[in-house]
Amino acid sequence: MKLVFGISKPSILRSFPNVRLVRQCGYSSSAHHDPLRILFCGSDAFSSESLRALYEKHREKPELISSIDVVCRPGKRTGRGLKVVREVPIKGIAQELTLPVHEIDTFTGWEPPVPYSLVIAVSFGLLVPPRILSAAQYGGLNVHPSLLPDFRGGAPLHHTLLAGRRHTGVTLQTLHPNRFDHGEIVSQTPSGGIDIPNPDTCTVRDLEHLLAPIGAKMLVQSIEGASFLPPFASKTTNELDKETRSDRPLLAPKITKEDTHIHWGSWGREEILRRQRILGPLWNMAGVNEANQAGEQTKSIRVVLYGLKSSDLLPSVPVSEIQNQDPGTPILLPATESTPAKVVVWTVDRQILEIKQIIVEGRPINDAARAVKKARLVSIEPPDQETLGNQSDIPLTAPRPWH
Repeated sequence: MKLVFGISKPSILRSFPNVRLVRQCGYSSSAHHDPLRILFCGSDAFSSESLRALYEKHREKPELISSIDVVCRPGKRTGRGLKVVREVPIKGIAQELTLPVHEIDTFTGWEPPVPYSLVIAVSFGLLVPPRILSAAQYGGLNVHPSLLPDFRGGAPLHHTLLAGRRHTGVTLQTLHPNRFDHGEIVSQTPSGGIDIPNPDTCTVRDLEHLLAPIGAKMLVQSIEGASFLPPFASKTTNELDKETRSDRPLLAPKITKEDTHIHWGSWGREEILRRQRILGPLWNMAGVNEANQAGEQTKSIRVVLYGLKSSDLLPSVPVSEIQNQDPGTPILLPATESTPAKVVVWTVDRQILEIKQIIVEGRPINDAARAVKKARLVSIEPPDQETLGNQSDIPLTAPRPWH
C-alpha cells in the first residue's frame, strides 16, 4: 500500500470513473478497474514481446483483459522496383495470435472500429492524439527501453550504445497527449539499472532481446496490480550513472542517414567501429576525375563501406610511405605472396582501418581493392614512381580524402 498525499478522491474519479479507491487509516489500497479492452499500437520485435505477454495474460485472466486489438503501420515497398512489401513484424505476430489488426499510416480521419478502454503504444512511431487517448477510459501507457528522462526519442537503444553506457533499464510511462516520452512515470528499473552484457560488442538486437521481456513483464505487472491508475508514485530519481549524467537529459532522436556518414576529421577509430557495430555500414562521398568537353572535372560519388576493422600495415610497406596521408584518404596496399591487396585508411587519431568491401554508387558490392581500382578511386600512376620502385609493389592513394 502507498500513502496518498494531496490528491482528492473526487478528482481521480472524474478522470477515471471506474476506479474504486478504498481508504483505510490514510492509506490507499489497490485500485480496481473493469476488464480492459486494449488498443495495442506497435511495430517491431520489442513491441511484439509486450503483445505476446498481454495475450498470454488475456488467455489466463479474461476478467482482467477482455480483448486486444492491434494497430500497426502498413507495409512499406522496398527493393528494386519497389516490388517487395516489407510488413512490420508485429503484424505477423498478431495474425499468429488471431488478434484483429488495423493498419494505419496516420490517425487523421481514423476512428477505432471497436470500443477500447486502454491504449498501449510500444515502439509505434506515431503520436497517439488526444482524441484517441481521451476516448480511452484509462488513458494510455508506453513501454520505453531507457531510464527516462535520458534517451527520450525514437531510437533509445541505438543512442544508449552510442553513448557508451554500461547500464540501462526500462520505463513504463503514461502517454502524453502532445509529446513523445513526457508522460508520468508509472514504473522504472530500480536504481543501479541493468548491466549491458559485453557493452563493447553489444548490438542493438542484443540489447533489444535483453530489454523486451523485461519491459513486457513490467507492463503486465502494472496491469495486474493496477499501478497504471493514479495516483502514481514518482520514480524519476534514478541514481544510475550519476557521474555520466549531465544537467540536461540525453536525447535519442530517430537515426538518419547522416548518423552513418563518416567524419574523418573528428571521429577516431573506436568511434567509427562503434557506429558500424550499432548502425551498420557507413558511407562517404569520394571525388573522381571525369573528362568532358569542358575539360577534366571532379565528380562526387557515394561509397558505402563494409567490414571496417582495425589493421596493421603489410610488412612490405614502410609506414613512412603513407603516413603523410590525410585522415579519410583510401590507400590501396599491394598484394604479397601471402596476402591479397587491401584498402586501408588513416583515422584522425592516427590508427589504421581496413575496408573489406565497398559499394560504389551505381555498381554492385565488390572486394574493396577491386572496387577502388575499377572506379578509379585511387591514382593509377603513383606520384613518385622512380623513387618508390615498381608500380605493383607500392601503395596507391586517392587524389583527395573521402568526405
